[in-house]
Amino acid sequence: MLTLPEPSVAPLRGGPGLRWGVLGPGGIAHDWVSTLHRNTDQRVIAVASRSMERSRAFADRHAIPHAFEGHEALLASADVDVVYVAAPHAQHRPLALAAIAAGKHVLIEKPMALDAIEAEQIAAAARAAGVFAMEAMWTRYLPQSDLIARLLADGALGDVRTVTADLGWRWEFATGDPRFDPMVGGGVMLDAGVYPLWFAHSILGSIDGVHAIGSIAPTTAEVEAVISLRSATGASASLTASATATTPGLAAVYGTTGSVLFDSSFVFPARLSVISDGREHEWVDDSGLAGRDGLAWQAAALAAYVAEGRMQSPLHSLDDSIAVLRVLDEVRRQIRSQAE
Repeated sequence: MLTLPEPSVAPLRGGPGLRWGVLGPGGIAHDWVSTLHRNTDQRVIAVASRSMERSRAFADRHAIPHAFEGHEALLASADVDVVYVAAPHAQHRPLALAAIAAGKHVLIEKPMALDAIEAEQIAAAARAAGVFAMEAMWTRYLPQSDLIARLLADGALGDVRTVTADLGWRWEFATGDPRFDPMVGGGVMLDAGVYPLWFAHSILGSIDGVHAIGSIAPTTAEVEAVISLRSATGASASLTASATATTPGLAAVYGTTGSVLFDSSFVFPARLSVISDGREHEWVDDSGLAGRDGLAWQAAALAAYVAEGRMQSPLHSLDDSIAVLRVLDEVRRQIRSQAE
């Protein structure tokens, strides 16, 4: 009879603490700083924006002692240990490279870059500089993700044959909305779509077959995607991403002797069922964190990795980030070529 393993995650409190700087004080940065200050020992001590007024307003809102106009001043501060790049997609590469050049550890909001080539450049720079770099694929650091990894390692599901995942948030199309501008990384794949692709990669490993269909906005940014993947082992994945409809965000892993089925969105702290040996075992994240409060886990994990002397995440490496972006690049290519 299966006994569910206890997830092993970095403690939110009591572990090593770092002094953080934030580049790009937008919505995701607000949620991230809020949960860090409420739920962890990590502290944000500086924020920078191209607008001093915007930077100061964000600092006041979150009791951050230092506000800067422009990233250069923040990166020059000896008080900052690590930088969180929370700016729009197109700014991830230049800001990450600037932080690395300044000798700062860096957490880069997902997706790490606009494409795999840019991600390779970031990874190469971090390795050459000897600083820690990590993509903020925050769902990987939630307790549920460690639970699934342990089930897979223990062979509780047998040989995994199929993975499914969907994610969709409806956007109203508007001319000038950067979410629909492919020149700055607009489109559903670099937003919602990266999550199902990451989930499949985290379960199946190397992907050697990609087939995608979808639709595009008038700007040519993709707004719907249906994706079939084949892994190097012959397993498959069926994934969807949408900016035209809001979906429940469910995911599942099907093996020869067991399955994992999410009962709530797989990107947030979740409920799931594990079916093994004909029995169903329910598991619920009991951390008390919900929704984007779960962003706290990745920051605690990063602080632990830096204290251990690591240069990248053992759970979602730089090579993993690059591999996911390679698949994402191919998905976007296929969808856009269908519209030509």
